[in-house]
Amino acid sequence: MQSDFTSQFPVRVGRTHEVTGPSATSFAFALAGARGGAVLWVCEAWLADQINPMGFGIYMDPQNLLITKVKDQTDALAVTEEALRSGAVSVVIVELTKPLSFTAGRRLQLAAEAGKSTGLCLLPEGMGNNAAQTRWHCAPLFDATPSQTDSTLQRWEIIKNKSGTLKIWDVKWDAQTRRISVVSEVAQRTGSARTPD
Repeated sequence: MQSDFTSQFPVRVGRTHEVTGPSATSFAFALAGARGGAVLWVCEAWLADQINPMGFGIYMDPQNLLITKVKDQTDALAVTEEALRSGAVSVVIVELTKPLSFTAGRRLQLAAEAGKSTGLCLLPEGMGNNAAQTRWHCAPLFDATPSQTDSTLQRWEIIKNKSGTLKIWDVKWDAQTRRISVVSEVAQRTGSARTPD
């Protein structure tokens, strides 16, 4: 199961991917941490949410994150495309608030391929673009056996995949190794560690 997951995450370089769901931001930071290097986060200035280094410091070094605020989605796509094409950053993350046309999605794919960088579009639920290499849905999951050393259990699901099958994994972030680990189904069952009486 772990080897199956590692063939999909971190996502393919030179392509643009999409993520949606309540844990989309965790996915984005886990990807940024796995890739290493400089990361550009692009969002519209009117969005009220702010990225807090205290929240993502377990995933990556905060000094590697560059944040740019733009006027609207047109500017966000232009900045994203240029950053992907330049190859100056390893990952470009863009928050989208409106549907993306196929042409705009294709332009992002070509830019990522040219710059050999990774693009990630954070989308509201129900949005998506046919040009995306993969689309993931990420959500927190109830953890019957929480641990002091692990982060929140999450369910990551590939809901669109141009070069493979659709799959679901339950994962946890390990802050010490800065890695995502797949949680086996046996470990998730309540009382699975107990021996019979």
